[in-house]
Amino acid sequence: MKIIEYFGINLKSRELISIVGGGGKTTTMFRLANELKSFNNRVLITTTTAIYNPHASQYNSLIVLDKNDNIYGRYPNNTITVVGREISAQNKLLGVSPEYIDYIFKSEIFDYIIVEADGSKGRPIKAPASHEPVIPLCTTKTIGVIGMDCLGKRINDEYVHRPELFTQITNTSIGEHISEEAISKLIVSKNGIFKKVPNSSNKYLLLNKADHEKDMKAAIKIKKLVIESGYNIDGIIAGSMNGENVIKL
Repeated sequence: MKIIEYFGINLKSRELISIVGGGGKTTTMFRLANELKSFNNRVLITTTTAIYNPHASQYNSLIVLDKNDNIYGRYPNNTITVVGREISAQNKLLGVSPEYIDYIFKSEIFDYIIVEADGSKGRPIKAPASHEPVIPLCTTKTIGVIGMDCLGKRINDEYVHRPELFTQITNTSIGEHISEEAISKLIVSKNGIFKKVPNSSNKYLLLNKADHEKDMKAAIKIKKLVIESGYNIDGIIAGSMNGENVIKL
């Protein structure tokens, strides 16, 4: 089964998909983009924050707005286009505004737009600051990503982006081990991973890097805790975006 089916992505209607959280957002974005491309679609990849400048093998065209590249035009089917504001000295592709992405979505130039709408500095799990995440209002689906390699690690800067906020949301303390209970609290909190998601957007949770049986057992426990909380979520997926072992829980 294609993973786009796990996320309820409709091949008969246009979608704007925002990806938030930590633990594999960029990998998830490109995997979704390549699957959608394979169905003869025009796919746009972009960010409202910053991502490492993709390798040329990952896309068909790159548009850098500060170089006066023009996004308006005709794009062939079966292509991936990447757009950003500029490429920084650190070789990062800097993002565009959510309003700009909404405008492009309404223009119907592309069949699918996938947005990395959050930053985590490479950490597997994060708590959002007041200005995060930066999600376009026209988002139809939001995917919250948590790297299961955070489980059992200590709550500190090495494993958690914004650990002080994480402890506030999850009622934990710096230095504690990250548990399934703490992860579930981050998921269901109004200030957690799905903060600022538009009401019109479906919400999907991806428990990424679930590479071993113990990870899958933990993922099932997290799902149970989320469901028992009464939190409204459209789907929970577990597995590895770098591999074939991906299931809908």
